[in-house]
Amino acid sequence: MASNSSIFLLVVLLTLSSTLSFCFADRDSDSDLVAELVSLRSASESGVIRLNDQRVSHFLTSISAPRPYSLLIFFDAAQLHSKQELRLQELRREFAVVSASFAANNNNGTDADKLFFCEIEFSESQSSFQLFGVNALPHIRLVGPSTVNLRDDSGQMDQGDYSRLAESMAEFVEHRTKLTVGPLHRLPLLSKTQIGIVVALITIWTPFVIKRVLKGETLIHDRRVWLSGAIFVYFFSVAGTMHNIIRNMPMFLPDRNDPSRLIFFYQGSGMQLGAEGLAVGFLYTVVGLLLAFVTNVLVRARNVTVQRLIMLLALFISFWAVKKVIYLDNWKTGYGIHPYWPSSWH
Repeated sequence: MASNSSIFLLVVLLTLSSTLSFCFADRDSDSDLVAELVSLRSASESGVIRLNDQRVSHFLTSISAPRPYSLLIFFDAAQLHSKQELRLQELRREFAVVSASFAANNNNGTDADKLFFCEIEFSESQSSFQLFGVNALPHIRLVGPSTVNLRDDSGQMDQGDYSRLAESMAEFVEHRTKLTVGPLHRLPLLSKTQIGIVVALITIWTPFVIKRVLKGETLIHDRRVWLSGAIFVYFFSVAGTMHNIIRNMPMFLPDRNDPSRLIFFYQGSGMQLGAEGLAVGFLYTVVGLLLAFVTNVLVRARNVTVQRLIMLLALFISFWAVKKVIYLDNWKTGYGIHPYWPSSWH
């Protein structure tokens, strides 16, 4: 009996010892991974870690859940940076702002080692894109400590949340991870040296500016500046430039049937190209300038014959310009505008 008890006790001790050694080894492995992530974050200027297929396997797929950290991943593609509508470069800069702010605000706490900001570039890590099931950009994904299936279990940031940029990203992190990002630290537009130079220049030029203002010799006293500004505002208004800016309308479109051919005027009332606005704005500006010339300059001419000839020419050009605008509107919308003549004129 004593022999059997000794054997049983030895088996229990060996099992307990192997279990404890496995647990400590697992803890050491987790601490090594965290230390490696901290080192990679420190090597990055903004704290964003560049991942590739090997690092994704090293930090995510080859480690069993739960992991002691979360990864917020920004998916990028350098070949799509030229597509301004995606705003990938702007979103990448905002992502870096959130990363740097989180690291700065949690520098002295333990939360800094619980979340790491990463990025994956398509040309370097196509397998990782497939692993996460990413087929459209922009795309931000949060991999939590207990995430097993990267495609289905990881949290994706909604497309509608990208409008507020870094603020939306910070709210997404705080809502999903329960960690505090803190205030966002953006780089100032001007450095302290640049601000000092600007202040020095303003101090030097202030007496000269005051002297010219008192004498009435500044640009704001020049009638030509005000005239040019008024013409610019008028053209800006009648050309629909604000509409094109708000809706991000292109100046022209390539023809689908012939890519070498460009379309400057699009038939259809639902869309207006930038070239159309410029053309209509130019015609309206011509009419406005002719009207201003006739009412302010031509009336001062002493030769009646010259007045009449210039007046007829101005009327002809104005009629032609308005006719072109009406023709373009009819062509785009399909609605015809016809003059109304009294029945007695027929």
